[in-house]
Amino acid sequence: MAVLIDKSTRLIVQGLTGREGTFHAKAAQTYGTNVVGGVTPGKGGTTHEGWPVFNTVADAVKATGANASVIFVPPPGGADAVMEAADAGLDLAVCITEGIPVIDMMKAMSFLKGRPGEKKMRLIGPNCPGLITAGQAKAGIIPGHICKPGRVGIVSKSGTLTYEAIHQLTGNGLGQTTCIGIGGDPVNGTNFVECLEMLLPDPETQGIVMIGEIGGDAEVKAAEYIKASKTKKPVVGFIAGRTAPPGRRMGHAGAVISGGNDTAEFKVEALRAAGIHVADSPAALGDEMLKAMKG
Repeated sequence: MAVLIDKSTRLIVQGLTGREGTFHAKAAQTYGTNVVGGVTPGKGGTTHEGWPVFNTVADAVKATGANASVIFVPPPGGADAVMEAADAGLDLAVCITEGIPVIDMMKAMSFLKGRPGEKKMRLIGPNCPGLITAGQAKAGIIPGHICKPGRVGIVSKSGTLTYEAIHQLTGNGLGQTTCIGIGGDPVNGTNFVECLEMLLPDPETQGIVMIGEIGGDAEVKAAEYIKASKTKKPVVGFIAGRTAPPGRRMGHAGAVISGGNDTAEFKVEALRAAGIHVADSPAALGDEMLKAMKG
């Protein structure tokens, strides 16, 4: 049982004909993902690397039966690409684009909420590495060769630390189910709690790695959710940015300490209070999960 993406996913690429879109579409197809086409306005009716290209997402959905999209569109058009994907009726969109203005994403998120009774699209990102279900399919930039089908789900704000956790879990034989990079922007489509709502009930996911960082309160809410769920599945957490000075953005647009429950220290204590195994270093994530699953 996969979360969000599997062998049946029919994926289109918004921005297919650009350099990044082309490279990662090829990588997804090589991994086994069913990439069915792409969207580049003005190039509809052509083909690119063997895929049909469409002017709009709606045209692509109608012609290919696509149910998911991965977005490689420059920042000024990123939020519009998200809204277009939702308007076309897709189940899932994964927005890789970094640098989308916060006000644009606020408009996009308002659009995604839709009207009562209207079908809603799941958005992963923006400013994220995407997601991968090990051995089945991927949408985004997570390298498939480090993944191995297994027992641990990952949800993370950090792209590179996602790869690090994947590599360690592959190395110690635990492997992965679905790995979700939610991104580090202040306004994003899917948060920690929403990912946990999918991963905790998944019978194949026997443990979860959760990687957070300074800024915001998403990790604290996730800890509260895990504690309230009374789950027996081990959860290993890591909070990046322990040495970051207050008031200075560190890497991600949302990683700013304002003082209070958004510091690394506060979040670490919240995780521990919820029974989460906290790794002191990202290099210890795999060992901590192995220890937690044995214990």
